[in-house]
Amino acid sequence: MSGKAIGKNFDLGYAGNVSRDRDNIIVSRVVSQETESILFGQAVALNEDNTIQKIGEENTQEQWIGIAVREVKQTTDYLTSAGAYNAGDACSILTRGSITVKCNKGTPKAGGKVYVRTTQSDSIENGGVGEFEAEKDTGNIELENVVFTTGQIDKNNIVEITVLTRRI
Repeated sequence: MSGKAIGKNFDLGYAGNVSRDRDNIIVSRVVSQETESILFGQAVALNEDNTIQKIGEENTQEQWIGIAVREVKQTTDYLTSAGAYNAGDACSILTRGSITVKCNKGTPKAGGKVYVRTTQSDSIENGGVGEFEAEKDTGNIELENVVFTTGQIDKNNIVEITVLTRRI
């Protein structure tokens, strides 16, 4: 009997999943009362009062501290995989290691630069603020200590990125 293998490409997972276990550092911070919810896999910024918020227009690369992970908290919406941390919640944040996130723009390349959207974009579903991109654009900032891990992107625009060094 002659057998042939059919090539398969599996999805990379859900936004906010830690993807490699050896070098991860995850910390916990409280989500500010004055911010919108932070979805799993979105970038977070540290505030002056030691709370966090989804990174936004008023934030800089220096305020970015990591990515919200789905480590303990799980989604309660069974129709989507988009769980969130709400105001006052303790949020688990990946500060070093690898994680799957949504890439809204550009073609990722292994070792390539990673940008995070800080202002709304009309061409991206839900504006894309706090989500990641593979090309420089007005409305996004480069994350200096982050690279695309493999350059692969799945049909849901999920990619793997690696945070090389901690900011805090």
